[in-house]
Amino acid sequence: MSTFTPFEEKMESAGIPAAAIKAFSRCYEALVSNHSGMIPETDILPADQVADWQEITASTPAADKDLISQCVCIKLNGGLGTSMGLQKAKSLLKVKGKDTFLDLIVRQVKHLRSVSGTPVRLLLMNSFSTSADTLAYLEKYADDGFADPSQVELMQNRVPKILADGLTPAAYPEQPELEWCPPGHGDLYPALLGSGWLDRLLADGVKYAFVSNSDNLGAQLDMNFLRWFAESGAPFVMEVTRRTEADKKGGHLAVRKKDGQLILREVAQCPEADIPEFQNISKHRYFNTNTLWIRLDALKEILDANGGVLPLPMIRNSKTLNPRDPESAPVYQLETAMGAGMECFPGARAVNVPRSRFFPVKTTSDLFLLRSDAIAVDESGKVALAPEREGKTPIVDLDSKRYKLVDSLDGLGLPSLIGLDKLTLRGRFHFQDGAILQGTLLMENGSEETKEISPGIYAGA
Repeated sequence: MSTFTPFEEKMESAGIPAAAIKAFSRCYEALVSNHSGMIPETDILPADQVADWQEITASTPAADKDLISQCVCIKLNGGLGTSMGLQKAKSLLKVKGKDTFLDLIVRQVKHLRSVSGTPVRLLLMNSFSTSADTLAYLEKYADDGFADPSQVELMQNRVPKILADGLTPAAYPEQPELEWCPPGHGDLYPALLGSGWLDRLLADGVKYAFVSNSDNLGAQLDMNFLRWFAESGAPFVMEVTRRTEADKKGGHLAVRKKDGQLILREVAQCPEADIPEFQNISKHRYFNTNTLWIRLDALKEILDANGGVLPLPMIRNSKTLNPRDPESAPVYQLETAMGAGMECFPGARAVNVPRSRFFPVKTTSDLFLLRSDAIAVDESGKVALAPEREGKTPIVDLDSKRYKLVDSLDGLGLPSLIGLDKLTLRGRFHFQDGAILQGTLLMENGSEETKEISPGIYAGA
């Protein structure tokens, strides 16, 4: 019979807070009991009662100084961007000239402080991999109070990897750090509780948390929406946006039939037979942007009622103990998702936001677009489509073999994309200054030589 005791002892000896140990214990129990976590199509309905962001913000006055002072901006900052060849915090990647994600995030918060006259808090949920780099970079903002870890850092916990054979803690004496893994961004809740930040914020009169990914610069605290959120009485609001064909494999919003509760369904929770319906974007129309608004007092009540644990669905990932050694022992890494917290808050709501609030950078194609003139950044750090785009985001599809890593963009150059509809690039290219891409373009180069694109207008259909 598998027992949690060895995990508890390992986590306690590593100084992991009790809240994180309890959360991991719940996930481990789900693993041992072989709980599938499946959500069949017959148990849900499409989510149709979704409010509209633009209607809300147009009809609601801006939050006043007192309300803004009750809000904290939390950015998930635990990612390294390894899929793009980075070995440091992804938020330190340059995205506009010399400005990194982190520079623009700080600029956004400084703007909120200046217009509201209140010391709006910024909390960065760092991981063990990103903490040192991030705090070192923030030294440049020491005079503004952004460099003190006791004021800006919320540390993500870590959890043990589990041997698939026997469900015991994995051991790897030659590299002990490989015995641990991140617990997913669902760790936000036990991290807030276990670190003392939740009680500290509430004691300071901070009641509302605005949470988003550090690589999504479109997600900014909106003062009209903050007022609506405060007056709505909703304990939890998720920003969602319409799914497209490109999003059909990602999770979607749904309504649980038995109690009418809004929930998220990820593909890992969908039975194989229901995949066609899962991918039906006309039926299940909305996906989670991972931008949330949370009432901290409501979170505290729910945690207290559940013994300090938010009952989130467990996500099981099958890996090898050493990710670089496919012959190393098979392990499970257990995660939870922050957005799945929606089902723990009775009265949770979803709001359909425009794509302008969703600019994640997951690939070099995303970064290439963000760096271009199709995306504008103003003095306040606000990131938006250039006005000429009229709300329509260009599509960029770079050659994944040639341009998978961030460094590869250095030799590509940066053409004007302001008039672009879609660019498909295959092969090696270099865009000289003054190259202007318009319409829908397929550019191919079958040779190993870099093809130079001279200044001028290149227009497709």
